[in-house]
Amino acid sequence: MTCKREDYISWDEYFMGVAALSAMRSKDPGTQVGACIVSPTNKILSMGYNGFPIGCSDDDFPWNREGAPLDNKYFYSTHSELNAILNYRGGSLENCKIYVTLFPCNECAKAIIQCGIKEIVYACDKYKDTDSVIASKRMLEAAGVKYTYYNPSGRKIELNV
Repeated sequence: MTCKREDYISWDEYFMGVAALSAMRSKDPGTQVGACIVSPTNKILSMGYNGFPIGCSDDDFPWNREGAPLDNKYFYSTHSELNAILNYRGGSLENCKIYVTLFPCNECAKAIIQCGIKEIVYACDKYKDTDSVIASKRMLEAAGVKYTYYNPSGRKIELNV
């Protein structure tokens, strides 16, 4: 009798890999972020990446980080977490988990809390000392949303298709 493979990737590797692959769809030259929402039974429900809303051309809106508010990306771009939430058309996201390549800002934390997601797995927290992320963590903790750092296995995963 043949035994099953033992070197398959974990659920966390799989879902963070999907989030990382989603991030690669972002056209933002500065920061590419991806998200993957997963059901309590480990089914992928939705994905998202940071970019502009449908109908707002990637060529007509600014990608700048600096400059006047109407001349930079921040008034126009939608974060990966919110895109993943808005992309889901299947009903409730209660008790789901979201995998994100970058810790959610305060605005995304509000959306995560409001839609009922109960756990965040994040790969990077480079803005942890900013007011936005400090506020995010305060709200997530108050709402009982667990957040966990994704501990990479160090395994290299490649796509050769």
